[in-house]
Amino acid sequence: MTKSILLVGVGGQGTILASKLLTIGLGQEGYDVKMSEIHGMSQRGGSVTTQIRYGDKVNAPVIGPGEADLIVSFEEEETYRWMKYLKPDGKVVLNKFRIPSSPILTGEETYPEGLIDEIKAKVETTVIPASAEAEKLGSPQSMNIVLLGALVKAMGLTDIDWEKIMAENTKAAFLEKNMQAFRVGLEYLS
Repeated sequence: MTKSILLVGVGGQGTILASKLLTIGLGQEGYDVKMSEIHGMSQRGGSVTTQIRYGDKVNAPVIGPGEADLIVSFEEEETYRWMKYLKPDGKVVLNKFRIPSSPILTGEETYPEGLIDEIKAKVETTVIPASAEAEKLGSPQSMNIVLLGALVKAMGLTDIDWEKIMAENTKAAFLEKNMQAFRVGLEYLS
């Protein structure tokens, strides 16, 4: 059976790195894994999405509307924007964090209130203050790794050697902070 995970965020949040690490781990577990990235206007704070499909045999990485088993969101409004891709019985892991879009920053629009409550009313949702947790570690850029740890725990993939994967695929200078962030994410869902 093929599972589909959609990771959504804003440029600069580390969505693609978290996706690549997850893809490597799934591959090491023996799954056939396909991943595709959509950068949008990521350099300007625009949407970044990554689609990961894994299972015994995966033919294509593309996730259509109503096909995602799980949405992992790095930013509140991005969650709402991509909800149509979630299966009716799908789940959401959501970083409680806001990045105002350009229309909000210019005052043309206001950041929508009540998004988390609206999402929680529709589907099973785990809200994690990943950005705040990363900030506590003194490493705000490791928010993506906090979310990865929570995702790994939610998927039951804790037996994979994630420290080795991070050591081989991230900068050595960040390994210690990344492992701390990963453990925070794991423990958050304990």
